[in-house]
This record gives sequence, structure tokens and C-alpha cells, in this order.
Amino acid sequence: MSERPDIVPIGQVPELGVVPKKMHAWVIRPERFGEPTKSFQTEEMPVWDLAPGEVLVQVMAAGINFNAIWAGLAKPVDVLKGHGQGFHIAGSDASGVVWAVGPGVTDHKVGDEVVLHCNHLLYPGTNDLQTIWGYETGDGSFAQFTKVQGQQVLPKPPQLTWEDAASYGLTYYTAHRMLVDRAKLQPGEDVLIWGAGGGLGVFAVQLAKMMGARAIAVVSSDDKAELCMQLGAHGVINRKEFPGLQYKDDMNAEELAKHKADLKGFGKRIWDILGERKGPDVVFEHVGKATFPASVFLAAKYGRIVICGATTGFDLNFDVRHLWMRQKSIIGSHFADADSASRANRLMIQGSVKPVMTRLFTWDEIAESHQLMYENKLHGTVSALVGAPRPGLKNLEETRAAIANS
Repeated sequence: MSERPDIVPIGQVPELGVVPKKMHAWVIRPERFGEPTKSFQTEEMPVWDLAPGEVLVQVMAAGINFNAIWAGLAKPVDVLKGHGQGFHIAGSDASGVVWAVGPGVTDHKVGDEVVLHCNHLLYPGTNDLQTIWGYETGDGSFAQFTKVQGQQVLPKPPQLTWEDAASYGLTYYTAHRMLVDRAKLQPGEDVLIWGAGGGLGVFAVQLAKMMGARAIAVVSSDDKAELCMQLGAHGVINRKEFPGLQYKDDMNAEELAKHKADLKGFGKRIWDILGERKGPDVVFEHVGKATFPASVFLAAKYGRIVICGATTGFDLNFDVRHLWMRQKSIIGSHFADADSASRANRLMIQGSVKPVMTRLFTWDEIAESHQLMYENKLHGTVSALVGAPRPGLKNLEETRAAIANS
């Protein structure tokens, strides 16, 4: 085996299993908390040492998610205080190659081509308490090497490029957990999907179609509406046609009247799309404060509102009479465990569900990519190249050939 190098340039890959002493990484530190173009800076960092049960992965591409923005803003919580390492490398999605394994790892070997799920167990083997790798831990994928628990490692779909394979994990596994495991969506049911053109929504639409349900996609633009119909939505609603729909604190009498009118108009639009006077059996929620009152109101009798987050606010205010009088349910869902992620990944390997890559960034554009996401200028799922020297590569052999010919 070759001598251990000090560091390898971005776009180069050392000999398989040779771990450099340092790595290039995008790093967040407390003194530069703020928007992504401020909080993200490149640094040279030591490559991680491995504890028992851990795996070191050479990152080929990394997915872009909103949780890295939260980490850089230190809102709603300062995650650096939580993990205590004084700096933060974000990134909760990756594709790459197993480069080293820690003591006790027997189900993965150096050279395996993999994707990663972000359910990081606090105490592996003893309970199911979890944190989100790359958010609540500081050893994420925006670096040449990342460190994960062995249970986070899944086989990479061989038909996908590195960048496509890196784009789907966090959002797709979350959507699968919400609809399949928690809401238990059934064939013939109807599901209302907020933010259907976004990272979670594009997979919720595909899953609903695959499961024999009808998806009503709520979007904010014509291009997102077209995308959702291509993915299998039964119908779409542009929420901008109903400007008073979203809930706001301290609405005056005029605003409240507009809110109620748009809420009823939105419900009527659902009836028109479904061709019957009924609401959705399942509401796919992740927006929170702005939409949750509507979700509870709009759901059908015995309907389920499944929620995994609250991007517009966590303090929810809704008329609980609609909940108890029509016997609806609110179901919480938090990412996915290893079994759920593995089952979802098999659908991706089989081609039953596909990534929806709308944009690819380079290593140098990682801060910019998060800034665009922060400004709501991206849709679908996006990723960035890390170790892969160019787009379109699917495995280590192709990657080495591309590096040799560059």
C-alpha cells in the first residue's frame, strides 16, 4: 500500500484504502454564523479516526439539504453546542466508496460503493435514540471523507451516477417513512402533498402513485406543477391562487375573513380535482405553522395528518374541533430507521422510484448552492460533486479512468 499522503486535491482520489492525513472540507464555525455564503468556508481538516463499528467513506458527491442552512444560522438551535466539537461539517446525504472500516465492522468492506442514510444512533445496539448525521453530528458529507456508523451504509444503486445517488437519501427516506410506515397510505386513498415540487414532495408524489393512491400536489409555480404531473400527480394546485390561505398570528378581521374564504376555496378545488366532495385521506405535512390549520381542516373524516417538520414555525395553532369531531389523527414522523431506509433504497435500486435532480453544483459552489436554497431559488433535489472529477460517473472504475484522462 502507498505511503499515507498529507492531503489530496479535490477531484483526485488516493489509492484504494490509503487514507490521507488531512482533507478538504466546508466548515462552519460559531464566529461566522449567518447565511450560507458567510457561514460556509473551506478549510483543511484532519481525516477522522474510526471507533468500533464506524466506517470511513470517500465522498464522491453530497446532497444539498436545508439542515445545513440551519446549522450555519444556529437556528432554531445551535447544533455545535449539541455535539461540542467546536466546528461543524454539514451534509446529511452522500454517495461514495468505503475507504476504511473500524474494529468490529464485518458487513462492509473497503471498495464497496455506497449511499448513506442519516439516522445516527446515540447508543448503537442498546436503543433507538437517534440524531441526524451531518446536522446533530458534525462529521457530515461536505468533505473528502466522512465518518458514519456501519448501520448507516447502504448499497449504491448501480445504475445511478454519483450525483444522482447523493441527492435523494434524507428527503426520500423521510417521505417513505411518513407515507408507508407512519400514515400507512393505502391503494385508492387520496393524499394532499404540501411543497410537492420540493425535495420531500417529489418523492411523496412518486410513492403515492406507486402505491395506487391519488396525489394532489400543492406547488408555487407552473414549472413545479408540470414537474409534479410528470411524476404522477393526479392534480395540482398553485397555492399562490389562494394568498390568504396561510395562517399568520394576529390576523385582523379583514385578513381572517380572507383566510377563511381561501381555505374554503382551496377545499373546493380539492373536490374538483377528485371529482367528489371529500377531502384527502392523508395530508403530507412539513410546512408547519403556515399550513397546519388548513391541513387539519381539509383532511377527510378519519383522515391522517402526518408531519415530519415545521419549516414556517413549530408553534402550531389550529381549531381542534375539526380534529375530534371528525375523528382525524395527527401522526409524527422523524426521518427513518435503518430498516425503513433499506426498504426504501431497494425501490430506488429497482427503479420504482427515481431521483429528481434539478441542478448539480461543483465543490467550489457548495456555499452558493445553500444560499440559493435559503433564498427559495431551488426545487426538486440538488447535489454537488466532491471526489468525482466530473458528472456522469457511476463507479470507482469510471472515476479513476476520468481522473487519469483529465
